[in-house]
Amino acid sequence: MKKIFFIIILFGFSSCNCPENKVQKNKSNSGKKLKHPKSRLATIEKEINSTAIKTAHFRGPVLKPDVKIENKKFPPGKVFASQETEATRAKKKPFTIGALYKIKNISSPDFCSDETKVVAQVTEYDIGKGKSSSNLFLFDLKDNREIQLTKNSKSNYSPVFSKNCESVYFLSTRNDSPQVFKISLKGGEPEKLTSVPDGVSEFTVSDDEKYLVYSTSCYPDSCLNFEKHKTLDAEKTANPLKAYISDELLYRHWTSWRGEKRNHIISHNLENGKLIDLTPGKFDSPAFSLGEHGFVISPDSKEIAYTAFGGKPETSSWSTNKDIFIVSMSGGTAINISKKNSGYDGTPTYSPDGKYLAYRTQKTDGYESDKFNLIVMERTTGKSWNLTDKFENWIYEYQWENGHSIVFQSPVKGRYPLYRVDTGTFKIQNIPGVISSREFSVSGKGSIAISYSKVEKPVELYTISSAGEGKQISSFNKKVESDYDIRPAEEMWIPGANGIKVHTFIVKPHGFKPGRKYPVIINVHGGPQMQWSDSFRGDWQVYPGSGYVVAFPNPHGSTGYGQKYTAGISGDWNGKVFKDVMAVTKALSELPYVDNQKMGAMGWSYGGYMMNYLLGNTDKFKAIASMMGVYDLNSFYSGTEELWFPEWDLNGPPWKNTESYKKQSPSSYAANFKTPTLVITGEKDYRVPYTQSLQLFTALRRQNIPARLIVFPNDGHWPSYAKSLPLYYLAHLEWFSKYLGGDKPPVTSEKAVLSGYKMLLE
Repeated sequence: MKKIFFIIILFGFSSCNCPENKVQKNKSNSGKKLKHPKSRLATIEKEINSTAIKTAHFRGPVLKPDVKIENKKFPPGKVFASQETEATRAKKKPFTIGALYKIKNISSPDFCSDETKVVAQVTEYDIGKGKSSSNLFLFDLKDNREIQLTKNSKSNYSPVFSKNCESVYFLSTRNDSPQVFKISLKGGEPEKLTSVPDGVSEFTVSDDEKYLVYSTSCYPDSCLNFEKHKTLDAEKTANPLKAYISDELLYRHWTSWRGEKRNHIISHNLENGKLIDLTPGKFDSPAFSLGEHGFVISPDSKEIAYTAFGGKPETSSWSTNKDIFIVSMSGGTAINISKKNSGYDGTPTYSPDGKYLAYRTQKTDGYESDKFNLIVMERTTGKSWNLTDKFENWIYEYQWENGHSIVFQSPVKGRYPLYRVDTGTFKIQNIPGVISSREFSVSGKGSIAISYSKVEKPVELYTISSAGEGKQISSFNKKVESDYDIRPAEEMWIPGANGIKVHTFIVKPHGFKPGRKYPVIINVHGGPQMQWSDSFRGDWQVYPGSGYVVAFPNPHGSTGYGQKYTAGISGDWNGKVFKDVMAVTKALSELPYVDNQKMGAMGWSYGGYMMNYLLGNTDKFKAIASMMGVYDLNSFYSGTEELWFPEWDLNGPPWKNTESYKKQSPSSYAANFKTPTLVITGEKDYRVPYTQSLQLFTALRRQNIPARLIVFPNDGHWPSYAKSLPLYYLAHLEWFSKYLGGDKPPVTSEKAVLSGYKMLLE
């Protein structure tokens, strides 16, 4: 059974259970992926793809190659990395914003079960038009050929092989709303399988390819009546009266107000066209997520397992109690199989033989950053086992490899290695050859396909054999790598709060020469429970390309260093993290190549909070940039939507913890502000409402402190990658150039807002 699924995790306040800048996937019982494209990435791509529809086509027969795969190899346990010297790098062009948007993103790999083919999604960007397009590529490993399956100006994404690997199912926005398509590898046009009014959010196909199960937004009382759905939508659009009405909390979420519609799971019989609403009622199934898959079909096609909120509806804004439910493929009463656990249970996946059901779990209700463990339940008896109770870090993506072993990904010290756990003995072993990964797909025969990147290497696709030998099978970013100086990272472990060392990555500037001193920018991550990793990212290259040293530490609260370290931030936002950041600042200021009179800092979400706190508690920085940051804790609590987050991380609501809120709130220290500050926010940010940034900007300018405010009116917590983020980079380069002395960008922010990004194109 195959299923589609997509994730993103960036640097915001969220259940940040995945690596930054990656799309996460899981696999089903038969080793086929669970696809969930309803993620921030999918939403952003939908927003920026507004050009006229072009006909997609299969470019010739499957045996006709487009590109010969180079098949670069690297030995077991070794990372494929550049061995370039500084002298060689200095001859290349410095990395720029324009160079960043030449980088193609490779995601959603699916490994055919016979290990002869990999399919993946490749996204490219046009910042001149503020658009992106995603297309599917097939990698024929037997004949070493790369073949483009779709060519379309919209988004074609979340590909997955049929069980016999003769066709690929995928989602496409070529007809505006996302619909499920199927393309034969023998050639021909894609076949459209769905025509759902609001589009498909997530889908899975049964092993026998008899059932297509998908989720969509619909009016609960008429979910299968598509014509009525369209009529109601038209009436609502035509009505001049616009209003939001709510009697309960969670009245809006991320970037959307809660209306009459709910997410339902639909069974579509592909043989006779019969539709069944498997989750009727005025509630969401699957439950809202940031990418983890919400449902899965059993190997015998008789039932589905799905994730839904397990508590009382009125508690949904402060409870994280999601549960796993089972319902027959023909519909009926759903059974809650995880109700004994009061915390989170989700991402269900059947074993290939159908004997077991695996899922991820957290023990504590309301604690979204509790440790994620992996549970396996025997279906006939209901008996369950915690496979990773003694494993110290979180479980991210996982996939059944066969009936007795599971491969999973975990954040570990700035990387995302893969592990194999035996479901009988609970023995956990590293997967040889995989130092880190963004996404992965197991073949079921011992080999794994991964997408992988390093700080100095954009993402590409690799296969890893059972012996740990790796092969690079894609080279979409080869030219950018050859033309531009993409800088590597060095690592330091700096003693921080309580003497615990803070893992810190450092990227030196283009043209680096010993004996010279350079301005430095420290980037504090959000989440706050996540980690910066050794992975390609625009921030790590655009600023060094303009003459800056960039440092990104993993202070208390970061994942990958044990749950105790992660939990160290809760109830202590301005304590250990502040000490860690200041310790890193001091250590960097003592490096021989750092100009300690030109130090800047930046951060997003919780990182923005830390910038706002630094403003009132240190004068070490000459310039600060605060993005989507929390400024006033009292008003933040009242304006955000997922109340479980502040109630856990700030030890309750403000009326029960008044002094703590006051002590930890950056607004309490506004009288001490002195540092010039760039403030960026999104008007549709419901996680950290944009009014937080307005309050900060007011406090700065009212005290005559240099500041600049940028508001993206159409963006939420994560701005559009192709439309808005180029301005994010441009504004930072302007600000830091003015106060730290780095290179000036080729165009001003004001000019870009008036005329677009023409001057940034290369």
